[in-house]
Amino acid sequence: MQSLRFKAIDNLTSVKDGVVVESPSKVTPIFGENVFTLKVAREYVNDEAYKSLVSSIKSGQKIDRVVANQIAAGMRQWAQAKGVTHYTHWFQPLTGTSAEKHDSFFTLKSDGSAIEEFDGNALTQQEPDASSFPSGGLRATFEARGYTAWDPTSPAFIMNIGEGLTLCIPTIFVSYTGECLDYKAPLLKSIEALNKAAVDVCHYFDKSVGKVTATLGWEQEYFVVDEGLANARPDLIMTGRTVFGHSPAKGQQLEDHYFGSIPERVYAFMRDFEYESYRLGIPLRTRHNEVAPSQFECAPIFEELNLAVDHNTLLMDVMAKVAKKHKLRVLLHEKPFAGINGSGKHNNWSMATDTGVNLLAPGKTPKTNLMFLAFFVNTIKAVHDHADLLRAAIASAGNDHRLGANEAPPAIISAYIGQYLSKVLNEVETRVGDKFDEQDEVMLKLDIHKNIPELLLDNTDRNRTSPFAFTGNKFEFRAVGSSANCGYNMTVLNTIMAETLSSFKAEVDAMIEKGDKKEVAIMHVIKNYIKASKKVLFEGDGYSEEWQNEAAKRGLPNLKTTPLALDSLVTKKAKELFEKHKVLSHVELEARHEIELEKYIKYVQIEGRVIGDLTGNHILPAAIRYQNVLIENIKGLKDVGLKPEAYKTQLNVLSEISEHINKAQQLTDEMTEARKAANALSGSRDKAIAYCDKVKPFFDQIRYHVDKLELLVDDSEWELPKYRELLFLR
Repeated sequence: MQSLRFKAIDNLTSVKDGVVVESPSKVTPIFGENVFTLKVAREYVNDEAYKSLVSSIKSGQKIDRVVANQIAAGMRQWAQAKGVTHYTHWFQPLTGTSAEKHDSFFTLKSDGSAIEEFDGNALTQQEPDASSFPSGGLRATFEARGYTAWDPTSPAFIMNIGEGLTLCIPTIFVSYTGECLDYKAPLLKSIEALNKAAVDVCHYFDKSVGKVTATLGWEQEYFVVDEGLANARPDLIMTGRTVFGHSPAKGQQLEDHYFGSIPERVYAFMRDFEYESYRLGIPLRTRHNEVAPSQFECAPIFEELNLAVDHNTLLMDVMAKVAKKHKLRVLLHEKPFAGINGSGKHNNWSMATDTGVNLLAPGKTPKTNLMFLAFFVNTIKAVHDHADLLRAAIASAGNDHRLGANEAPPAIISAYIGQYLSKVLNEVETRVGDKFDEQDEVMLKLDIHKNIPELLLDNTDRNRTSPFAFTGNKFEFRAVGSSANCGYNMTVLNTIMAETLSSFKAEVDAMIEKGDKKEVAIMHVIKNYIKASKKVLFEGDGYSEEWQNEAAKRGLPNLKTTPLALDSLVTKKAKELFEKHKVLSHVELEARHEIELEKYIKYVQIEGRVIGDLTGNHILPAAIRYQNVLIENIKGLKDVGLKPEAYKTQLNVLSEISEHINKAQQLTDEMTEARKAANALSGSRDKAIAYCDKVKPFFDQIRYHVDKLELLVDDSEWELPKYRELLFLR
């Protein structure tokens, strides 16, 4: 019987795409056509409802139930005109994926007659089962009630699933007793906390600022492999990564994939998911080959943070669905293949005022540059003071495989700002006294040639080894994993920034009350913040051993594993921080700590089981079959009277295979016993540490012997698609 591996390879040679890819000549006519924007609302709801919706989006005013009825009616009318029959509250539980329960517009009246309706109650609130989602102990099985509540700041959209159309209403998800059970609710609270703290500081420079909005531009990295080949790899199906696989002769060492010509089949897939994304209002702008073979990236235009998070979560779902049409599989795991780059999700974060100013963009006047310097230094101070929380925000079983590898930042949280801005901060810090000169325009100029126009360069280079790098007018949080929900790490970043800005405001005000001039007070506090946080700044190679040693000397935390990194969530400092800014209560933090530990345990547990299954049911049987072939060959050569020298190679190969078979089985048995011991522990933290320290180390040890067998066993006997096929056959 032919293995799935060879069937998949045979199918590749005759695969016909057969997918008609929509390819509009312009994006603008289709952009947002499946989104209930304010422009659409203007057409489908009355003036009262429209004004209420605008006020809710712009200033957070609540929408009463009467007006909600009017909005719901208009939303249904619009959706049904497009062929929609069902609606759902679309939310982001702590599973890491989105969730939806579809309900029909169809219902029956009391007299039994059919009617289609969608009222304000259905729009604003529903009751999914809260005990069936991760709650960290907040909900027991018999306490099932939870609520989803409409978030008007993120517009409803129509999702195309096969031939069906569903109206999706973005919502938060909370328990019956009010605790947050999702990523969106804390994110919205952190956005408001940052807004309040940032506006207060902005008023030192511009009293007309009424609102500060956090902005985000994410960069999504991903792998694409053939669906047939992926289906022949149980580890890819179950865990999203390959637990075995010897490096191919060619990987990424020629550096010929990055920004190279996009493969035709992948290009068709890209155009297709971009088309669907545009219709959903996701402003994708960039697509390209990434460094590793079969790795790619897409990125949008910057958006308001809450909407950007929704769009990234939605995009991951769209990509997976569209890939199936093209008989491809999208891999969002942080490290699906050993020996080549893994995937991240770089979060480019900044803040913008309602007066049109990017607070992390250097200005052109002393006043605007002072404002930039204030927010810039406050960001560095926030990273320094709460590096442990930022590390916890990116901790996951998948990201542990990636952090510190050759393509990803290390687990040590540091900030990169470039030589020029380092010099600026050094000059401010070492300035004698409280008299400060006007800041020069923070911009480098390069005169290439008298006939070439003057070029303006970014005031920083890029440092791809830094987990938190300033890139000209934003900070790039590079350490976020590719499968992560952006809402989690952005909630932490917003909250620590709100805390630092609040402290900054209090310290400046205290100096002003003592009689100092405002500008002098601001610069004095900035100077103190530079001194207090400069040890988190690092301009060099984050991959180097020298940095590991230097970071230890500086006292920077190096939390290499998820179980230890997660401890930061439940410190007294963290609880006081999140409660102070009304983002998460101490109970909600404890619950998240428990959820993340349980998630880690289950991921590693699943990987261990998959390793055991593959070793026992795929690897060893194939190796033993080939072992028997060699034995028969040796016997035959003996029978014809040949001397041992004639079959020396066969004997050596047979010996090697036998050794690797025995070691692979022995280590698998030992891993199983270690899993049992870990499972016997009661506390989630102890269990997670046991899985990390006692179970996970077996993975690489078993892999070593399995990958050696892959090189020794007859290729026709090997059942699992090899790296050369997964990465290069499309």
